Amino acid sequence: MTLSNLAGALKGTADGKLESITDRFAGYLEVDPNLSFQMAAFCGGDLVLDVWGGPDLDEQSLSVPYSVSKNIIGVVVGLLVERQALDLDAPVAQYWPEFGQGGKKKVTVRQLLSHQAGLPDLWPRLSWDELLDHHRAADRLAAAVPVWLPGSAFGYHALTIGNLAMELVYRVSGDTLHDYYEREVRQPLDADFYLGLPDGMEHRLKPVKPMVPPLAQHPRPAPHPMRSWLSGQRPGGDLDLANDPRSQRFGHPAASASGSARGIASLLAGTITGLDGSAPLLGINTIAAIGQQQVRGYDEVLNQTDRAHSIVFQKPNLKLAWGGPRSFGHDGAMGAVACVDPDTGVAFAYTISRGPWPGGGDPRAISAAHDIGAALS
Repeated sequence: MTLSNLAGALKGTADGKLESITDRFAGYLEVDPNLSFQMAAFCGGDLVLDVWGGPDLDEQSLSVPYSVSKNIIGVVVGLLVERQALDLDAPVAQYWPEFGQGGKKKVTVRQLLSHQAGLPDLWPRLSWDELLDHHRAADRLAAAVPVWLPGSAFGYHALTIGNLAMELVYRVSGDTLHDYYEREVRQPLDADFYLGLPDGMEHRLKPVKPMVPPLAQHPRPAPHPMRSWLSGQRPGGDLDLANDPRSQRFGHPAASASGSARGIASLLAGTITGLDGSAPLLGINTIAAIGQQQVRGYDEVLNQTDRAHSIVFQKPNLKLAWGGPRSFGHDGAMGAVACVDPDTGVAFAYTISRGPWPGGGDPRAISAAHDIGAALS
């Protein structure tokens, strides 16, 4: 496959079949001189798109893509399932006995990793010192009584799914999730996507800028009983997940990994299709298991009516129409998005320095992911 070099505001290379998409994004750059993004895609393991533009991000830039980080958790869990070290239908307490406290003895791994466990946070809230630790938050979560009966509902465990997964991976493998990912996934794939910013890469990491609401649009959030658990004050003060060096160095697996669009897309491609003719990390049965929808409907935490999850990953919905029914991935609060469709073989990722209001995956990127699959399938 021969990729064409792009000239103008949009830089990089692209398959000629994607010209309408690259022209569209070049147009976005022309009308918004402050827009900065990276976008990359693989198809069947081959790089078909690797572009960037704007004043803030270049070919070598890294950024913190918020919940796009969760794709790492999903891949690591998938690899443990592939290796028969982890059974999705086993009780979590089988691997992590302390988790059985508070009426959680029967909570399965499947429920835990699809936001059904009723542990979106705790009261008093978890502190950043606890969250940015391999075990402290998990110890408190293990002792807690769930806020809803596990399996009766689901709600986005925005940060705690990372702490719960860290402890589960540790109990299963004897390694931290960070070490397991680095040794078994990131290094073999040479993915430019890190849990914990490596020493010497500080100059590559670019800040994530705050979203700017349209004039006169500063809506007050509607009252909701769990809103304070999603965005309220934490003991010990606040922390900027994307831009605080402590968060960047730790690399919270639910929210503060560091990567480039090319690196994030290569993680998903290497896992699902293989890269450059190599075998994928996961077999077809494991891919089906981790990509299978587990929940859909009302999210108790986000107060949203159209949310869907597989094992850790998000599934397509009206706002995340990135691929077909077997596709999965995760968007980030500040505009980034990454997804993969096993049926088209397209793995896609997008990072952005300042996402569009009101947040979540940039709709322009989600449309691009869908259109790449349509153009190349």
